[in-house]
Amino acid sequence: QVQLVESGGGLVLTGGSLRLSCAVSGRSIGAWPMGWFRQAPGKEREFVGSISWNGINKYYADSVRGRFTISRDSAKNMMYLQMNSLKVEDTAVYYCAAGSAKYDAKGYDYWGQGTQVTVSE
Repeated sequence: QVQLVESGGGLVLTGGSLRLSCAVSGRSIGAWPMGWFRQAPGKEREFVGSISWNGINKYYADSVRGRFTISRDSAKNMMYLQMNSLKVEDTAVYYCAAGSAKYDAKGYDYWGQGTQVTVSE
């Protein structure tokens, strides 16, 4: 059974940083593209970024490009999202997903339960 578990969320002040982790169990992520999405209250789930199976290609939403960085460690079966220069509008539940590197959430096969990120002024 494949499971994705996010961690690292929390409360941070504007301009601060957080690092989210996504731990995968049940299969190797070695050949799996993966992504991060987020959902704010009252809004639809939106693409944050994704990473190819080999970690070479990375894609970001315009709203986070230059501030967020995705990485992966296939040996540890982990994916990460380093978030810097956080803004209030980054407040959301963040989800990791596996099976695609596309912008559309429908392309992903597996999802984590989400971790809350709250940015306050």
